[in-house]
Amino acid sequence: MLTNLHVKNLALIEEESIDFDEGLNILSGETGAGKSIIIGSINAALGVKTSPDFIRSGAEYGLAELLFHIDDNNIIEQIKELGVIDVEDGDLLISRKIMANRSQFKVNGQTFTAAQTRELSHLLIDIHGQHDNQMLMDESNHIDVVDTYGATEINPIKDKLAGEYKIYKNAENELKKLSLDKEQRQRELSFLEYEIDEIESANLTLGEDEELENAYRRLNNYQKIINELSVADNLLNSGNNNMSDMAGSASKALSSISDYDEKISSAYDMMSDIESLIHDASRIISDYIEECTFSPEEFSVIENRLDLINNLKSKYGNSIESILEQLNYKKEKAQQLYNYDEVLKKITESYEKARKTILNTCNELSKARVDAAKRLEEEFIKELRELNFLDVRFSIKINNKENFNNNGIDDISFYISTNPGEDLRPLSKIASGGELSRIMLAIKTVMAGKDSSISLIFDEIDAGISGKTAQMVANKLSSLSANHQIICITHLPQIASMADNHYIIQKSAIDNKTYSSIKKMDYDESIVELSRMLGGNRVTDSVIANAKEMKELANDFKNKQVHNKK
Repeated sequence: MLTNLHVKNLALIEEESIDFDEGLNILSGETGAGKSIIIGSINAALGVKTSPDFIRSGAEYGLAELLFHIDDNNIIEQIKELGVIDVEDGDLLISRKIMANRSQFKVNGQTFTAAQTRELSHLLIDIHGQHDNQMLMDESNHIDVVDTYGATEINPIKDKLAGEYKIYKNAENELKKLSLDKEQRQRELSFLEYEIDEIESANLTLGEDEELENAYRRLNNYQKIINELSVADNLLNSGNNNMSDMAGSASKALSSISDYDEKISSAYDMMSDIESLIHDASRIISDYIEECTFSPEEFSVIENRLDLINNLKSKYGNSIESILEQLNYKKEKAQQLYNYDEVLKKITESYEKARKTILNTCNELSKARVDAAKRLEEEFIKELRELNFLDVRFSIKINNKENFNNNGIDDISFYISTNPGEDLRPLSKIASGGELSRIMLAIKTVMAGKDSSISLIFDEIDAGISGKTAQMVANKLSSLSANHQIICITHLPQIASMADNHYIIQKSAIDNKTYSSIKKMDYDESIVELSRMLGGNRVTDSVIANAKEMKELANDFKNKQVHNKK
């Protein structure tokens, strides 16, 4: 459940904090008061793409924070799987700080990406807007509705299908690679034989390139090495006033007086160590100078060998290990071409086996979808009739495509007839705006029965409806709120009267600046707002009486619901 929305410096809102509760939360207000900012802020916090223009004019950043409380342990475990660490108490705080050039997402203090936040949001909230109605008009989305409805039976089959489809595509790709005529095979085999011979004739050894590069650096800098070592040898041991002689003299002087004072004895010990280190370093340098030689022939051999290895790296990989891996791959590929008929037969058999397996799974998936579609039709028709589609007929048509993909072989389309005597026609071709809103509400109602933990937000669900239909939509939202938290923005008093919690969004101008604010209303304030929605600018005593009656009727309806539930 969404328990709090905190908004700062977004659009017309300077700073507002809104506490939501269980049941039906209604947001109303004059057109242009800022109702869309509330939905925009929630969407922004949940990772929807947002323009920097959403930041309030003059502010450095905008902030949207959502606080959820989750009682469902299954949902908590799924949230943990998405990487949220501290959620054992069921509280989840999602925040987004929007700046001119970037956004920063936090989930319980952890940094998240927009994509991670969007994935998390699917476990918490379902937001319906006009865009969802348009999605319903696109028949390619109808299969998702059926799959979501029948998820318990359908998802395991889809998971199995996904694995089988990968195997099938791999077999198909291998088969395509072997689809060469005799001349093409011969050309490819000749080229492979050339590449194999080029690598094998190099007789590469792992680590060889590093050893050669070290030797090359040493020989290429031979003269500089000898010169600098000679300077060091001269200073340490060979030259006049060298460090070895001076260290020896200093050590001898300290030795003669070391028994007189413990501090001098300590200095003598240190000087002795220094003398030994100088002797050791001098010996290493002398031995290196004596043993170090430069052979032009050796240098040329090393240089040529490195050129060969680097040429192979440029063709086959950036390391000897990669080159040898390519050698094995090319040998396998050449072997396939040597035994082309046998390999082709084997891969064809694998391809046909994979194809047969996946077709069986596609048919299994189709059957599960048909079963789910039948149940969905029945529930959907029931919900539509409760939304004033009295003579509605609804059918889900499932046709098999010629070719399958990783989602099976099914094409699914929704067909509907909303008036007596009319034939069933594609939903996308006959539904009006108001009908689409009710149809989407019916879908949401059916789907909501699958998961009572998700909060539902409705924006513009009342588009294109009025009168009796509006009352039936209001009743449906109220019924739905018995098991779900509902947050609904509405212009209709019939819906607003059903509110368990009623909020008003208002716009005001102070010092030439415009502000939007939101507050939760008590009963009397809610009656005033209902009167405004009913009467517009003229709120008479009769309008107020009408608002009170509407509120009383709404309470009677909700009380009957509670009684029937018991």
